[in-house]
Amino acid sequence: MDLQLNNKIALVTGSTAGIGLATARKLLEEGAHVIITGRTEDRIQSIIQQLKGQLPDANVRGVAVDFSQKTAIDNLLKEVPEVDILVNNAGIFEPKAFVDIPDEDWFRFFEVNVMSGIRLARQYFPAMLSKGWGRILFISSESALQIPEEMIHYGMTKTAQLAVARGLAELTKGTAVTVNSVLPGPTASEGVQDFVADMARHQNKDRDQVEREFFQTARPTSLLQRFSTTDEVANMIVYLSSPLASATNGSAIRVDGGTVKAIV
Repeated sequence: MDLQLNNKIALVTGSTAGIGLATARKLLEEGAHVIITGRTEDRIQSIIQQLKGQLPDANVRGVAVDFSQKTAIDNLLKEVPEVDILVNNAGIFEPKAFVDIPDEDWFRFFEVNVMSGIRLARQYFPAMLSKGWGRILFISSESALQIPEEMIHYGMTKTAQLAVARGLAELTKGTAVTVNSVLPGPTASEGVQDFVADMARHQNKDRDQVEREFFQTARPTSLLQRFSTTDEVANMIVYLSSPLASATNGSAIRVDGGTVKAIV
């Protein structure tokens, strides 16, 4: 299927690993020009070489950004003043008991997970409206709807993303600009795989056993009963980035393996 993304300019934040990297690769496969971001220049260049090794004609470049720093985001906006597609994927997570989460962590999570997307949308959204076409996607989580008791601060930021996305979508009436959220479920990103591997070591179990127990205890409502692959999530993101998804706007699309039981 041709997703009609040839020569569209796409910025994917947090794209040197996991869902972001899978999304960047699939956008490149569809002919988009992609800007990736990561925390270090070395990591970015390594990923660019990896992508060009897989896709020799890929039009890809990168900008090093620490999304906890407003000045770094300002630099990104100078380097990339306009895009057709914005995928707000950059984010952090950390399991921590509620009583052990200090004020600084609450603000840090909000700064990275919510304000980064707001700051980028604030620049790119008006230009999309002026051109009459654009796509903004906030990569949220099923944790936005089912706040995890072990990461309440994370869940709070994911819910906030849904509110921002829906509010922006209200401003797109009568245009071909869309703003949506994507809600992955437990996904085998690099960070999650490291987390599971650490749990396995600490509990003296193999990784597969830890994964099975995770879905039995922490996410028992999952119908998939395994971690989604990053490609499975990226497939939805790239579709929603395309002109073919023109009738999907203001929506929170779940790619959660059936973890959320609510119908709406």
